Amino acid sequence: MLKKYILKPWVLLIVGLSCISATVYTNDRLFEIAKNLELFANVFREVNTNYVDEVDPGTLMKIGIDAMLNSLDPYTNYISESQVQSYRISDDDRFQGIGTSFMPIDGKIFIAAPLSGGPAHEAGLRAGDELLNVNGVAVKGKTVDEINAIVRGAPGTEVNVTVQKHTTDAKIEELRIKRDEVNISNVPYSGFVDNGYGYINLTTFTENSSVNIAKALKKLKDEDEQMKGLVIDLRHNGGGLLREAIAICSLFLPKGEEIVNTKGKQKEKDYAYKTMGTPEDLDMPIVVLVDDKSASASEIVAGVLQDMDRAVIMGQRSYGKGLVQNFYEVGYNSRVKVTISKYYIPSGRCIQGVEYANGEPMNIPDSKRSKFKTRNGRIVLDGGGITPDVKLPKATLSPVTLALLQKGLIFEYCNNFIKKQKDSLDLDKFTFTEFDDFINFVKKNNFKYTIDGEAQLDSLMSVTASNDALAGNIKSEMNNIKNKIESYKQQEMLSHKQEIIHELEKEIASRYGFQKGRTKMNLKRDEEVVSAINLLKNNGEYKSLLKQK
Repeated sequence: MLKKYILKPWVLLIVGLSCISATVYTNDRLFEIAKNLELFANVFREVNTNYVDEVDPGTLMKIGIDAMLNSLDPYTNYISESQVQSYRISDDDRFQGIGTSFMPIDGKIFIAAPLSGGPAHEAGLRAGDELLNVNGVAVKGKTVDEINAIVRGAPGTEVNVTVQKHTTDAKIEELRIKRDEVNISNVPYSGFVDNGYGYINLTTFTENSSVNIAKALKKLKDEDEQMKGLVIDLRHNGGGLLREAIAICSLFLPKGEEIVNTKGKQKEKDYAYKTMGTPEDLDMPIVVLVDDKSASASEIVAGVLQDMDRAVIMGQRSYGKGLVQNFYEVGYNSRVKVTISKYYIPSGRCIQGVEYANGEPMNIPDSKRSKFKTRNGRIVLDGGGITPDVKLPKATLSPVTLALLQKGLIFEYCNNFIKKQKDSLDLDKFTFTEFDDFINFVKKNNFKYTIDGEAQLDSLMSVTASNDALAGNIKSEMNNIKNKIESYKQQEMLSHKQEIIHELEKEIASRYGFQKGRTKMNLKRDEEVVSAINLLKNNGEYKSLLKQK
């Protein structure tokens, strides 16, 4: 009986479609829609009725819907009734818990980076404190996602945590923390990195991003009336509110310039956005830093300033997301998020990637991308993000540094380092000089890591061990290779000493200055920022990059 009730709507759909003659459809597209709906319903009915095992109609249907939408783009998604509430929570800044991230190490959970002024920070939690219980639930062995699920909740509600303080007495404290809206600063740092050359870091396009950029710029100008240039850092900025992107562009372009168009299937919903308000600066040289994680609103700002020849873009090609989505009710408290239009910037190009692999935009060769022109007549390309005017190699960490970070050894060492400090550090003058001590700490913790190809060598060694004929001939040679690899890895920490020191300095700085301190410390060794400043200092080269080629 249950199957009959489940199938009843589909039976009605099939009967209804079969009663309509195909000749009614003068439009071939409408006929194709009707035909394929009938085919889909027929397949669904036969599988549900005849498949050897029981199938769950809801699960089967969701798989079918997901497969259909996945063939379009990564941003068109179906949200079932059971997913709606969690989707709202993860998308809503009001459900950000107590304002800290967590670091798992050997099954234990530590407070990693409490936000300055957030509930966790105000309650006394500090990086390095070990989290023992949340609302009476032991957290040892749990994943970070599982802990976040417990910690999150509506603003105003409370969560009880038990921590072991990372102090000399290792005191255990029980704290009652009131959840609140956690306002993560979208401009964590701004300041001068060289005489006359300012820097503003924008991490996300949330409320008041443009206001905070304007405030930061005004503060820089107040500090130095002869300010010569500005670096705007949009690296790892995944975007956000379109209106904030428009407002930021408006700070540096004349009022009334048409800078973004949205175009979709329903032409009456197409819209043109113009700059608004009084600009803050129309002449100061600007370099915008982007990378492959700069997306959406970041790409709009970078692309608009590039198309208008207002700034030089530097770094790596951006992510390539130029789509607009909207939510639609589809019944039974479910939703579908549909891409309804694309963004087009002043040159007429779209920044959206045109090919995908595993949900990510693919790198399209420049030869296959359409050409457009900036206001000065420079050639720019569409179909896959913003290509920088000055391309820089992507900064990557060495395998040994990545392993030290992933295994939490840099985090743990900094916990001990901070505990030993009697006074606060002056981050402007601080340089880490105890690398030998760090090496000893790593050795005591029996640090091991693998490099590319090592797993294949181990597999080959296990094969030869079971084959007497092979073992006798090459076992000793393979052991020699293994020993050379181990010797190489031991030297890697010394080879990448400065890189590791940089990570230690950033982690230490974050304990005193939080996100602002980390960002400020990072600038001391940020080669891309150095390249941007050097370009701004070379006014002739800067201007030549913006001229028609």
